[in-house]
Amino acid sequence: MWLVTRCADTGALTASAAIRGEAGSRTGRLEGIAVHPEHRSAGLAAALTEALCAGMLDTGRLDSVYATVRTVSAGPQRVVARNGFRPLGILPNAVDLSTRETLALYARHADGVLDRRIPVAEVPAPLMPLLRTSESALGIEYPGVTATARPLPAAAPHTAVERLEVIEAPAFVRRRFRERFPHAEGWFYPLHTANVLLTPEDGRFEVYAYLNRAGGYGSLLTAHPDPAAAAAHLEPVTRALARAGAGYVEALVPLAHHEALSAFLAQGFVAGALYPAMRADGDGFHDYVVLSRSGERIDFRGVAVEPPLQPYLDCYVSAWASTHLPTSSEVAS
Repeated sequence: MWLVTRCADTGALTASAAIRGEAGSRTGRLEGIAVHPEHRSAGLAAALTEALCAGMLDTGRLDSVYATVRTVSAGPQRVVARNGFRPLGILPNAVDLSTRETLALYARHADGVLDRRIPVAEVPAPLMPLLRTSESALGIEYPGVTATARPLPAAAPHTAVERLEVIEAPAFVRRRFRERFPHAEGWFYPLHTANVLLTPEDGRFEVYAYLNRAGGYGSLLTAHPDPAAAAAHLEPVTRALARAGAGYVEALVPLAHHEALSAFLAQGFVAGALYPAMRADGDGFHDYVVLSRSGERIDFRGVAVEPPLQPYLDCYVSAWASTHLPTSSEVAS
């Protein structure tokens, strides 16, 4: 759905905004908010956003709408917050717009959706602070969730995957992807279409990803024959995408998939956002975690963070330090 406003006197366009979705998904993205400089004090961005959400959420066409918001100023955060969007986390270094920028993830849910989340019994211990942050920020609960540690998949030795072939042929990759995953059950990544295929020379697994060279980022979508087949090879996969131009790589993983979450955490990915009730499953909804890894220096200086988002930034900084910095005992030894 795309809405615009026009000047009553001249008929000239004054503002524009859209919610984009795709067939088979009940998750949409708010994007393309633009207001003419001469009309920026008229509240047009907020009015368009509210009208879009009413048309997509209140009518039951979508279950939730998310927005990735720039943090170079507080204005974009305030626009979405005034329209019922709440913070879900941060995406450090998520996009290259002349310099690397951190984005904030916000979402608004249709009435009753958050009350139908499917419970999760256990999560990897490093995710517990993010769950607690989400509880406070969103007013949701994770009752009875325990922090556990399971054996991690052993990282592949450097000689195990001599070379990953990176196939950048979008039409071929899309056809291959549809052959491997004819139904939606095998993967879930709204508004992302595979355009890159990574595979070792013996073809024993295939990793499907979305690469955006202009923005300098990539998304890991899924793997064939299953994600577990590539779990031990996340390091070479991530490095291959970095060489292809992705200074930021992210993955969207169900909160209930303990093994997959643990595999990403073991390879230096950090959980920056938690999207509750993101995917419908019967009468319930599954929560998803956004994990990311950046090969470039993360710099939060100059980032504008509104108070509702601050706990997520603090949570990420702590998680990043726990992942990448040595402990006091390690330094002493």
